[in-house]
Amino acid sequence: MDKVERLISIIMILLRKELVSTKEFSQLFHVSKRTILRDMETLSLSNIPIYSVNGVKGGYGIMEEYKVDKRLLSSSDLENILTALGGLEQLLLTEEVERTIRKIEAMVSPLSLNRSIQLSFYDWEGRPEILETLKTCQESISKKRLISFGYTDKDGAVTNRMVEPYELHFSESSWYLKGFCTSRQEYRTFKLSRIDHITVDERAFHPRDDWSEQEHQATYVPELTTIKARISPSIKDQIIERYGRRSIEDPSSSSGSLLATINVPQNHTGFQFLAGFGTQLKVLEPAAYVEEFRNYLYQMMENYS
Repeated sequence: MDKVERLISIIMILLRKELVSTKEFSQLFHVSKRTILRDMETLSLSNIPIYSVNGVKGGYGIMEEYKVDKRLLSSSDLENILTALGGLEQLLLTEEVERTIRKIEAMVSPLSLNRSIQLSFYDWEGRPEILETLKTCQESISKKRLISFGYTDKDGAVTNRMVEPYELHFSESSWYLKGFCTSRQEYRTFKLSRIDHITVDERAFHPRDDWSEQEHQATYVPELTTIKARISPSIKDQIIERYGRRSIEDPSSSSGSLLATINVPQNHTGFQFLAGFGTQLKVLEPAAYVEEFRNYLYQMMENYS
C-alpha cells in the first residue's frame, strides 16, 4: 500500500471511530509509529481537522463536525456493500477487488468485522482457467487493445476471431465477453469457457460510436413455453428459488407429488434443465412439448444402448 492509499484509509477509519492509537495504525498498515506520526502531520497540513489525545487511552481523532459533513454511508450501508463485494470476490478475485474490500472493511472497523451474511461458492477446478481468460479480457478492455482467440460454438465448430472487447458480463454461472467481431463485422457475445488461446494484440482500437446503443439493448431472451409438470417435494425448493412459490400448487393427490407451472425454452437448453431433475419431475403438458422432450430423452438413451 502506497502513502496516498494509506492516508485515504486513515481518513476512512477516523470517520468511523472516535479515537485510534498510533499502535493500532502501525499494526494495521505494517509500518512504524514514526511513519504514522508523519502521516498525521501530512493530513493536518492538508486541512483535515485531526486532533490528538494524550494518555493510555489516547490516540488520534477527527473533528465531529467533519464527520457529520463527510460521512455519507452508514455502517449498515458499508456492510451491504461488503456483502455484495463478497459475492463478487468469490466469482472474480482480482487485486483491485481485494483492495477495495480491504478499504471498506477499514471504514467499518480497523481491527475486526462481524458480517451478518456470508456467501460461499464451490471452487470448481476449471475456475483458475476462466479467471486467466477473464483477466486477459479485463486488460484488453482497459487498454482498448484488440484480442484474438479460437472460439468453439455450441455445435463444436472452431473459428478464429479478432474482437474489439467492450464489456464483461456474468449471468447465472458463466462469464461472457461482449465486443465487436471484426471477422463477422457485427457485435457478438462470447462465452469465456468456449474461448481458447487468447492473446492481446499490440494494436489499439477506438470504441465505436454505436456501442452505447448496443450496451443498453436488452440481452437476448429465448422464447419460453409454459409447461405443467408433476414434481417431487424433494425439488420443491429448487423450483421456488427459480420461479417463486406461486408456480407450485398442491393437487391433493395421494402420491404426495406437487403440480408446477413454469416457463422453459422449447429447445435443448430447456430439455437439459428439465432432465437434470431426473425422476423427480414429469412433464404433463402441452402435448407437443412432452413429445419433443421424450425424443430428447430417447436420444440420450441411445448413447448407452
